[in-house]
Amino acid sequence: MQPTDAFDLDPVLSDATLGVRPLCADDFEALYAVAADPLVWAQHPARQRHERPVFTQWFADALVQHALVVTDLAAQRVVGSSRFYNWDAARREVAIGFTFLGRAHWGGATNAQLKHLMLDHAFRWAEAVWFHVDPANTRSRKAMEKIGGREVRTAPLSIYGAPSAEYVFYRIDRAAWRVR
Repeated sequence: MQPTDAFDLDPVLSDATLGVRPLCADDFEALYAVAADPLVWAQHPARQRHERPVFTQWFADALVQHALVVTDLAAQRVVGSSRFYNWDAARREVAIGFTFLGRAHWGGATNAQLKHLMLDHAFRWAEAVWFHVDPANTRSRKAMEKIGGREVRTAPLSIYGAPSAEYVFYRIDRAAWRVR
């Protein structure tokens, strides 16, 4: 495929065990069932996201910010969410983030599979993919290293107009991804 400026922020992706598709309003209860676990947010800056009113606002924002829902195909149930954001057509860069998975999917292959699907999709257009991780989120930082993310810097960043916060920037380049 020849790169165009029209990055597909709303893909439908799958492998043998995971499905990824655009979030829709009907996904609220299934996704909240995953997000209602306080431990999912323990290392996240929005530690109260397990509370229904906080999650309700997150979900409303996610619907217009191209969020994706992640489904365990064998169990036919929602297990988390992620999204693409900050597509820069001139620099051929995009970010992947806002990822969370239910605890039953921690420590195994799910996050790596999800990121593999998303990176393969992103590199149809992008030359580089960025991940912005809270410095205190050791679980996500270790996950980044496992999939080949290279820590580039720590800097403040505002995402979707939120107040600026400090993030660790990880980068994966297309060339490096292709040789993995």
